[in-house]
Amino acid sequence: MTTHYIDITVVPDPETGIAQLLGVLYDKLHMAFVANRISTIGVSFPGYSTNPRNLGSCLRLHGSAGALRSLLQADWLKGMRDHVRMTEIETVPAGASHRTIMRQQFKTNVQRLRRRRMRRKDETAEQAARAIPRTVERRPILPFVRLHSASTQQAFCMFIRMGARLDEPVPGNFNSYGLSGKTTVPWF
Repeated sequence: MTTHYIDITVVPDPETGIAQLLGVLYDKLHMAFVANRISTIGVSFPGYSTNPRNLGSCLRLHGSAGALRSLLQADWLKGMRDHVRMTEIETVPAGASHRTIMRQQFKTNVQRLRRRRMRRKDETAEQAARAIPRTVERRPILPFVRLHSASTQQAFCMFIRMGARLDEPVPGNFNSYGLSGKTTVPWF
């Protein structure tokens, strides 16, 4: 149950901006979740905004006090300590609403989709173009964090979408990014 939280705020320096530091922080968190098989801690972004499109500078971790303490003992912030400020483990305020925080994937590059189809189905460019019209391409308006794939090391944008506010929590587990389309985190 997500009864407690920790705020981790990134602090930019002259060479590195907030968005880049947030991406590095989130990469490290993801690796800690995977290495320690953590599915009981969720994340949120208190500075989330779609206009302007921004996640803010704070990454909030939600979970039980014990789960958050265990994560902090894993020393996953190695190399980031000079770039973050972290609160103590705090109790979620009474009366907080709840919402899901989830990943939203988009078909954003029709040329890439066509090349992939050509490789997978052994089609010509013309066949792939007929199968995948330009109209499938969507321009996302959601905030995102730039991450790196652990397996391929390629950079990708993970778009973040928030569900509606709910009065009651929905218990469950989170994925290796601390996100879920069903399980809620407190929102305050």
